[in-house]
Formats: sequence, structure tokens, C-alpha cells
Amino acid sequence: VQLQASGGGLVQPGGSLTLTCTASGPILSDLRMYWVRRAPGKELMLVSLIDRTTNKPYYSDSVKGRFSIRRDDAKDTVYLQMNNLQPEDTAVYYCAADRNFKYISRPLLGHSEFEFWGQGTQVTVSS
Repeated sequence: VQLQASGGGLVQPGGSLTLTCTASGPILSDLRMYWVRRAPGKELMLVSLIDRTTNKPYYSDSVKGRFSIRRDDAKDTVYLQMNNLQPEDTAVYYCAADRNFKYISRPLLGHSEFEFWGQGTQVTVSS
């Protein structure tokens, strides 16, 4: 699977962005989809994931209530709607995919945690 993330940019505090992750290769519907981020000087952390079939979303405590993940398997695309962005949301955001369900609350060890990764997209929240 090849993943392509896009949609990052510069936004003021309180603003919104939508990240998009488009997949090519094996059927997206077979995969759980993940968004992870690395803030400057900090560890790689899971932000959100969406399960396959049920489309049940999961969020880290830091983004719960502000971010929303959804998937469109017909378009092989996953979205991360980010509202009320704050400076601490500044990070490089990556989409990832895995056939297994992995809600990981500890810092991620790196690309070995998930089967497939996209390149990152920079999100900067600043006034």
C-alpha cells in the first residue's frame, strides 16, 4: 500500500484544517487507518485511528472533541478534520495503515509500529 498525505499548512489558533490520506494498492477497506504526529522535539504519538468495517473512531485524549476521523473506502481516502487547532498541535502528521487494530497510547517506536506509512505533512499553528 502506498499512502499519500496532504492538507497541512499554517493556521491561526482556533482555526481548522483537514488532512487527507489517499491510498493505492491493496483494498483500503481491509485496513485500519491511523493518523500519528511528531511535534517538534517530542516523540511520535498516535492521534487517531479508524477501524475497518465498523468505522469506529478512536482518539488520543489530547485531540478528543476537536479532531474527527472518517474514511471513504470507495475513494481509498481517509480524512482528519482538525478543529480549534492550538499551538501544541503543531507537528508533522503522518497517515499509516495496518491490518491489525493497534490503539497505542505510549510513544510510538517508529515505522515498525504499523505496516504502511505515508510521508508527513506539516501542520503549523501560530498567530
